[in-house]
Amino acid sequence: MSDAMRERWRLVLGDAAQDSLGGLSAEAAGRDAALDWLYGRDAELGRRDVRRGGSGPSALTTVDWLDGITRLFPKETVQRLERDAVERYGIHEVVTDPAVLARVEPNPALLRAVLRTKHLMDPEVLRLARKLVEAVVRHLVERLAADVRQSFSGPRARRPSRFRQARNFDVRRTIRANLAHWRPDERRLHVRQPHFFSRTRRHLDRWQVILLVDQSGSMLGSVIHAAVTAACLWGLPGVRTHLVAFDTEVVDLTSDVDDPVELLMKVQLGGGTDIARAVAYGAQLVENPRRAIVALVSDFYEGGDAGRLVRSVKQLVEQGTHVLALAALDEEADPAYDRATAQRLADVGAAVGAMTPGELAAFVAEHVGR
Repeated sequence: MSDAMRERWRLVLGDAAQDSLGGLSAEAAGRDAALDWLYGRDAELGRRDVRRGGSGPSALTTVDWLDGITRLFPKETVQRLERDAVERYGIHEVVTDPAVLARVEPNPALLRAVLRTKHLMDPEVLRLARKLVEAVVRHLVERLAADVRQSFSGPRARRPSRFRQARNFDVRRTIRANLAHWRPDERRLHVRQPHFFSRTRRHLDRWQVILLVDQSGSMLGSVIHAAVTAACLWGLPGVRTHLVAFDTEVVDLTSDVDDPVELLMKVQLGGGTDIARAVAYGAQLVENPRRAIVALVSDFYEGGDAGRLVRSVKQLVEQGTHVLALAALDEEADPAYDRATAQRLADVGAAVGAMTPGELAAFVAEHVGR
């Protein structure tokens, strides 16, 4: 076994493997201490005696630990360790301690943690946390915005133009119009009359895109991406975007769609779920049924009247509205949801599934461009 492989197994197994695998280098010992600080608190590993620290309780603080992992591990591993610290072990100091917040690298896992714990933060910590939210959201918007705008730019109509500009040179029409001037002996086409075209965007009829987003804790990833998607759709020609969050209450966040950071900081996670009430509210927003897309993002575990939910979706479909019932709207699009309710919605004409934000934008663009 190579030294690198031996050291890797020693890190996985902890001090229990010291006798068989030997000790560690100084750098590897630092990694071992960092891993033990986090995973040593796992009760299951303790029962199985997979990892066992031999130096007593660690004196590492959360700040020390963050400084250490940033120095000892690659960026992808650091993000995984930070995510496990918050989501698996509930070490909320990572996002509620200003000294810690000042050191962390913004990433989606920490964004989710901030949104879950922002109610615990005092104003100074909340100010620092907001900077983290801004950094992650800006990155998400930049990734999605180009795809959204390209989807909605649409093909351009090519019309003849007298305005001569090299980038608008119409090669095919010019060749066809000048074929009579082909000189076989010279193997050259003499262009007597060049042609150009103008570029005009196709006309877009006004459409509504109504996003109804379940803000229960399990849907947090979808809430984040719905806010980012709505921000990217906002202001595009021919599109009017609405964003509505719901639990047992319905909150219309459309006025904040152009500022996804502010929007996310207003989201209140948790509570029950009344999907039927949200769909009824969304139905009231529809102006032209055949020019509207209602995207319901939920796990479909209905705490209200499931029969009313199905009837409301059926009415929307029958009036010509496109209804998407999305069990997830995030980068993984790997949902957990109530399949029985989802099937009932599919039976009345809703398109049921899961989408990434880019796929939703492409779906909307396809229908808006018709």
